[in-house]
Amino acid sequence: MEITEVKVFPVHEEKLKAYVTIVLDHSFVVRDLKIINGSTGLFVAMPSKKRADGSYKDVAHPLNKNTRMMMEKKILEAYLSEIKKGSGQASDGTPEDDGFHEHAGNE
Repeated sequence: MEITEVKVFPVHEEKLKAYVTIVLDHSFVVRDLKIINGSTGLFVAMPSKKRADGSYKDVAHPLNKNTRMMMEKKILEAYLSEIKKGSGQASDGTPEDDGFHEHAGNE
């Protein structure tokens, strides 16, 4: 598995630094990863869903440490590159269209 594209959408919040969309092997998109500034530095939070009891459950996540480390490295490199060159967000702080569109019907 290879991350073939990373799109970073910086936000200006204390802990949340960006939303991220990735493409795996040019064929599978994962949206709503988050870059968080935690107590030990930046880390990547996987997309999650709020449960009825108020807790959160990952919707998708790596199954092993090596995959997590590879993903974090590539995503954080893209984030640092993005913040060096400027913001990819709309004026209200929300991510602009990520360029990945879902297709309706059979293709």
